[in-house]
Amino acid sequence: MGQMDYVQIRGRIISLEVIGEKRGKRLVATLRDETGEIELVWFQGWQWMQKSLQEQTAYLVFGKLSFFNGTLQIAHPEMDLLTENIAGGKQFLEPVYYTTEKLKARGLTAKAIGKLTFNLLEQLSPLEIPENIPAPVMQQYRLMTRPMAFFKIHLPATEEEAQQARRRLKFEELFIAQIRICRIRIRRHQQSHGYIFGSVGDHFNDFYNNHLPFPLTGAQKRVLKEIRQDTMNGRQMNRLLQGDVGSGKTIVALLTMLLAIDNGFQACLMAPTEILSQQHFKGISELLENMPLKAALLTGSIKGKARKQILAAVADGSIQILIGTHALLEKEVQFRNLGMAIVDEQHRFGVAQRARLWEKNDIPPHILVMTATPIPRTLAMTIYGDLDVSVIDEMPPGRKPITTVHRTEFQRPQVMDFIKEEISKGRQAYIVYPLIEESEKMDYENLMKGYEEVKAFFPEPQYYISMVHGRQPADMRETNMQRFVKGETHIMVATTVIEVGVNVPNASVMVIESTERFGLSQLHQLRGRVGRGAEQSFCILMTGVKLGADSKERINVMVQTNNGFIISEKDMELRGPGDMEGTRQSGVLDFKLADILHDKPVLDAARACAEKILQEDMDLSLPENQPLQEYLASQRGKSQWSKIS
Repeated sequence: MGQMDYVQIRGRIISLEVIGEKRGKRLVATLRDETGEIELVWFQGWQWMQKSLQEQTAYLVFGKLSFFNGTLQIAHPEMDLLTENIAGGKQFLEPVYYTTEKLKARGLTAKAIGKLTFNLLEQLSPLEIPENIPAPVMQQYRLMTRPMAFFKIHLPATEEEAQQARRRLKFEELFIAQIRICRIRIRRHQQSHGYIFGSVGDHFNDFYNNHLPFPLTGAQKRVLKEIRQDTMNGRQMNRLLQGDVGSGKTIVALLTMLLAIDNGFQACLMAPTEILSQQHFKGISELLENMPLKAALLTGSIKGKARKQILAAVADGSIQILIGTHALLEKEVQFRNLGMAIVDEQHRFGVAQRARLWEKNDIPPHILVMTATPIPRTLAMTIYGDLDVSVIDEMPPGRKPITTVHRTEFQRPQVMDFIKEEISKGRQAYIVYPLIEESEKMDYENLMKGYEEVKAFFPEPQYYISMVHGRQPADMRETNMQRFVKGETHIMVATTVIEVGVNVPNASVMVIESTERFGLSQLHQLRGRVGRGAEQSFCILMTGVKLGADSKERINVMVQTNNGFIISEKDMELRGPGDMEGTRQSGVLDFKLADILHDKPVLDAARACAEKILQEDMDLSLPENQPLQEYLASQRGKSQWSKIS
């Protein structure tokens, strides 16, 4: 047992004695039950306790367990006579409520909060806690009623009752969440109208047969098939495409756009930053080099005559593919016939921003959302439950896995020598420093110190270094990035601003400083900046010598696997789902009791139940679904669910 275990024990005091001299005096009682003995100790107020406690009397004792000289003891326990009428003649396990020193000073101890809670629960009638789970589901899963669960989670008579109450309330949270999110998806499937892409035409076939840079993997083919089915059935596609960095999402996106073009529509691709948009444009233009199609790039920095020309060509349909930043959402961007909108790195865009894509045609275009942040299945089910999810879980052939190693501060000279060797082979390197808002000032000082150190190891004119961080003016940051992208600098020293999207096939080394300060998913994203060319790439995780258990575990996972899905599961295990990228702002994980990581069986059951109920009774109008319908109506406006596309 740890130092922090609270226990409740029934037993008889068999001895009471005062031990120690003057100020060190304390009262020690020995409590015995059928399993053994334990010491109870009072250092303060012991005279009063000595008067109020009686030997050979049975008590209900509650407090925190600790060991003293090998003996189990509880200091300053809370005591109740076992014959006393606890909570109206019944004895309950003692609830533990967290309180603060300030509240305690005002008399609000854990025990006082317990008494207030009991009084409150006593006054509540079952009608004030209406049931919200249909009776057949209650019977199927043998769930405690809602009023009973509220009472028993505070005042259970046994541990079994406490568990049943927790189970009921966890199920309720997950079930209500799944009803809401499945309803959005089913409604969209039933009611949304989408353009029909009836045929696979010349552009798609020509590219597929003659211009693919490498054969598609089985996973890419499977995803294309899912997209093909979605765009044939007359409903609007709303699909999330998850694929690790380098898994070939761009090819799937391009083939999807060609499918739209073959059916007389235009397509657009929206990315979160200028540099990412430029890279998509460059990559797609190269792939379409020998095809009679026109793609254009539209970002905030394209102005004047050039901008007018692009807008006119998009409006008359002579530009079939438009790639850009959120500049695509502006009112002045009018398409002749937009049929397919692709959103890259979706969690960087707000829901309201993405919803504006829906207005770009009479019927909303099909939407494909792409992310390189692998999301564990349980999380995807909860956050993106209203999207249909596709996964590319195979890497294209010929990609060399990145070699990941852990090095400490002592090995810095060897690491720098290794970077010099790679640069001498014509490669480039990233050195990334953490930047965390709370310690921003110190982090910038570390970044600048690091930059000076790197300059000392790599003096000009033999080596050139780009530095990129968030405090730089946007144009200066852009210039420094571009210099690295073009190969004019050998090393990029940066904060995590380079996390998403910079594609430099020539960069073969990623050094991550103070690795222990990064989360697993972030480390994996950073590692994905290298390994984009044909050469062997390396990720070097730098840390101090002393590491905590969590940091060690994160580093071991990184060294052992390149699989983003394994990493995301592990990340969720270590950090908890509420800290995962993109979940904080979605307001989806505000569960009070449920934990989607450890309660996965409950989540699966809740989801299956929700889907079955909604398939049979979408409007929840059947008599057994009335309580659920009423509960949802009473909760309107209290949650942040909306169309997530």
